[in-house]
Amino acid sequence: MDSSTSPSLTTNYYDVVPYDSHPFPQSTIEHLEALAFLFGLAAPAPARARVLELGCAAGGNLIPIAARHPGAHMLGVDLSSVQIRQGQAAIDHAHLKNIELRALDISRIDASFGQFDYIICHGVYSWVPAPVQEAILRVCSQNLAPDGVAYVSYNVYPGWKAREIVRDAMILRGAPRDEPDEKLSYARGMLEFLEQSARPDSVLKKTLEENMPIVRNSGAYYLLHEFLEPHNAPCYFKEFAARASVHGLGYLADAEPSTMFVQNYGEKVRDPLMRECGGSQIMMEQYLDFLVNRTFRQSLLVKQERAAQIRYRLDVERLRALEYAGVFSAVDGGVLTLDAQAQPCSAIRNLKVTLRLPVHKAVAQVLDERYPASVSTQALVAAVSARTGEPRASVDPVVMAMLEELVILGAVRIRRTSPNASVDVPVFPSASFVHRRAPGLALSAGATAVACNEWHELVSLSPLERCLLPLLDGKHSHEALAKHLAEEAQAGRLRFIKHDKPLTDEAALRELTQRQVALALRDLRRKALLQA
Repeated sequence: MDSSTSPSLTTNYYDVVPYDSHPFPQSTIEHLEALAFLFGLAAPAPARARVLELGCAAGGNLIPIAARHPGAHMLGVDLSSVQIRQGQAAIDHAHLKNIELRALDISRIDASFGQFDYIICHGVYSWVPAPVQEAILRVCSQNLAPDGVAYVSYNVYPGWKAREIVRDAMILRGAPRDEPDEKLSYARGMLEFLEQSARPDSVLKKTLEENMPIVRNSGAYYLLHEFLEPHNAPCYFKEFAARASVHGLGYLADAEPSTMFVQNYGEKVRDPLMRECGGSQIMMEQYLDFLVNRTFRQSLLVKQERAAQIRYRLDVERLRALEYAGVFSAVDGGVLTLDAQAQPCSAIRNLKVTLRLPVHKAVAQVLDERYPASVSTQALVAAVSARTGEPRASVDPVVMAMLEELVILGAVRIRRTSPNASVDVPVFPSASFVHRRAPGLALSAGATAVACNEWHELVSLSPLERCLLPLLDGKHSHEALAKHLAEEAQAGRLRFIKHDKPLTDEAALRELTQRQVALALRDLRRKALLQA
């Protein structure tokens, strides 16, 4: 094996430049279960699932899943012993007993490891040598339970055709340097030189215009791994699907399903592609990749024998069996009015939707008020009926049609079972044990702190939220929390500023901390960190 394919080369790179280890919402098993169900398949319940993550880094994606599902079992493997040690320290600190991390070459995983209900492989496939890519697909086949789902992300053409020009230029000047920071500095300098020197009408100039914002706005770890690490081998989606098929795997869906629906691309695209692709979902999506110049994919795979059961035309009864969550706010900053006047709204991921009927607006109101908690279709129909004064029988088909449209647009989140997120702020607020014990909460731990919420997202925490979280054990009232903050301020460990001076008056502190606790708890609930 030559140095270009040596695992030791990859190991050393990831030890020196650890991959930023954090949760990836599209890869979480609750999301995979819901997508499998949406497209016609049953998938194992997350509560008791066996989960394998290939390339788990320091466990930032896997540890929160283990914390949410104490009855499930997680195994993470990664080539970097440095990151595995970091992850094990986090597991020990959180007192989790249902997760194991191993420093291991993916190629060494065999049938003796057993079968897993979910296999996750994020940010690995395109960044390893061809033999390891083969091993990833072999493991996804050999070690996947009969009704399991595998998730694999990878870079794709045609979008990466242009980025390869940028990568090659960065490597030309940066790769010979010894230290990662030096590599990146020299690589950035190369791009700045090219940006200044390229002819205005050249392909290079256009390529740099498209990619320089990424280079300027991305963190060092991302640029080092995406543009300067030893391996980066994009492929076409159709090629990836064919490789998976060789290993007995069938394509199920994209982890962002809105990218799959041709109707999202307009009639001029929909009708010709429907005729051209003859019902082939893979061909349809390959054409769409060309249309949008796609650079990255997150593919869900299942056993080949299950492929015949997949249904891409959404079924109303399956839609009816899902839980929904979403946020909606009027673009003009006003309130949603239950009338027939069109109101443009912002939804999740800043998607824009226009609500025209009172029923549509009532759906948006209910979802937004309950968020981050989810709502069943039965409860949603009942609530909409009550708000609009219309009978359930007439509301039901309108609500279901709207939910289908929102799913296709990607403007709502779906689950098979409700996330453990509070609908309101309890009298005795509670957060998970893992969040209360997070090592980065102390204000002395750094200027910023983040947490993984019930939707498997990283959310930032304010200083006040960091102070309150350790006390949210379901035993402290709002008054007790405010008293704690006041005592911290009087002891000089926390400061509340009024008129540019620290507030020390006991009565004023009591009044201020009560207001601050109410605001902080409201925000923690909205961030999906308060449990039901």
